[in-house]
Amino acid sequence: MAPRKHSHTKRKPLKKLAPEPDLSSDCAGIKSPNPFWLASAPPTNSGPQIMRAFDYGWGGAVWKTLGEDPAVVNVTSRYGAIDIGGQKIAGFNNIELITDRPLADNLKEMAEVKKRYPKHAVVASLMVPCERKNWHDIVKRVEDTGCDGLELNFGCPHGMSERGMGAAVGQVPEYIKMVTEFVKEVARTPVLVKLTPNITDVRFAARAAKAGGADGVSLINTINSIMGVDLDTLTPKFAVGGLAAHGGYCGPAVKPIALNMISQIANDPETRGLPISGIGGVSAWNDAVEFMLLGSANVQVCTAVMHYGFRIVEDMRAGLVSWMRRQGFTKLDDFIGHSAPAVVEWKNLNLHHKTVAKIDADKCIECDLCYIACQDTAHQCIVRPVDTGKKGPRSRVPSVIEEDCVGCNLCSLVCPVDQCITMAPVPTGHKPLTWEQYTKNGFTGYKEVYKRYHTPEKTK
Repeated sequence: MAPRKHSHTKRKPLKKLAPEPDLSSDCAGIKSPNPFWLASAPPTNSGPQIMRAFDYGWGGAVWKTLGEDPAVVNVTSRYGAIDIGGQKIAGFNNIELITDRPLADNLKEMAEVKKRYPKHAVVASLMVPCERKNWHDIVKRVEDTGCDGLELNFGCPHGMSERGMGAAVGQVPEYIKMVTEFVKEVARTPVLVKLTPNITDVRFAARAAKAGGADGVSLINTINSIMGVDLDTLTPKFAVGGLAAHGGYCGPAVKPIALNMISQIANDPETRGLPISGIGGVSAWNDAVEFMLLGSANVQVCTAVMHYGFRIVEDMRAGLVSWMRRQGFTKLDDFIGHSAPAVVEWKNLNLHHKTVAKIDADKCIECDLCYIACQDTAHQCIVRPVDTGKKGPRSRVPSVIEEDCVGCNLCSLVCPVDQCITMAPVPTGHKPLTWEQYTKNGFTGYKEVYKRYHTPEKTK
């Protein structure tokens, strides 16, 4: 048998993959192999935990807050949660205090972790009374471990705040500045100030931290909260012997609050450029990207780790790499803060921007949720054929009276079918108009403004 002839058809060259993006992170001079840090919390309570986390791929860890001996005493129970729509731990509450382990034990383990993992970020979270000597003493002892930085915990809202620490400091800008100055007098490593969200305007706290010499800020810490009342026993949920104290609220539910406060600091002329370590509801890679787009140099994670364990960082890293490749980004600085300028004050929004709801009749399951929401609580611009007496198949499929639609988005939010209802921009023919323009020349009457700004632009 004659030997088979091999085909010499020219093969197409394999598509060359984009180079691996560089995930290395620098937050206020604290370097780590990636931007994913463990936040100061139960997952960072000991050296063995942190070393195991580094083995799984975490880039850094903020040690559970250290204080002066004697160690604090915790209570039970100390955690609570709220489930929403079948999602477990959508919101998480705790009344746990700072570390209850001896300071010497923590410092010994911190030195060992840094020795074994020299390229990972090891940051010490600190909280002591507001006296210069107390802060000088603990900073010197902690930095002798070789740690990479300090995080001053001015955010803890329970237990420690009643002792004049934590949020009791973070709620007073003068105290923030004073204690930060104490620390900077002796610190040899970068100093982050952890801010409380339990404040009217977080920008004042961030400005005070910067004025005190802080190298950066981290936020948000947890939010004051009570998780509910048991309607059978009539006692607060997750009580301690029938009594409850407010705790700190975190988890996925607080993410929008955190994003808002981070963007406020990133856009404030007095703090713009101040490095930010973002905290609050980061559960996946896309959450982290949103934080960084609004100004965070990195992110810290707690609740998601307590829910799913250390290995979630594998998906976080893989997701971030994939997204950066799709976007053409090669390093974190390519996109950090990119979206922050798009967050403006309400007065700068275009009052003439208009969107209307569009309903895909083929996708509609006739659940009536959009119709009910619009009729009962919005602007009555959704109708159904059945309302005009028509009967038969698909007579309940709704449609939008576009001239009455105000683009509130409610129908698209309540619709259970993905992309069945979308919000489409429509041209108005009017010049852009902001509230600032509306009131610039003292216009207070609607008719006067209407005449000046609602005249369609002439077609050239």
